[in-house]
Amino acid sequence: MSKTVFGDLDELLKHADSKFSLVNIVTKRARQLNNWIRVQQLPPMDRREYYASEPLVDDKEAINPNKPVSIALDEIAEGKIGYHRAKEGIK
Repeated sequence: MSKTVFGDLDELLKHADSKFSLVNIVTKRARQLNNWIRVQQLPPMDRREYYASEPLVDDKEAINPNKPVSIALDEIAEGKIGYHRAKEGIK
């Protein structure tokens, strides 16, 4: 069983069909979270013009804004981020 800094890689791979797909899922979600973190730093009156997906982790108070990749990995490990391959590609 492979272990990473972020936990059990085999557990994360249950939510994706390959390591490549997992990296793409994490990258896309981390970008969304980074956008949410940036929007939270704006004055409240300016936030309404932006759409940003807030973190899906249970303990929002413990969110470290400097670690969107870690948040994304936690969300994937908890099964809160869905993945479906829309088109079969070259394997």
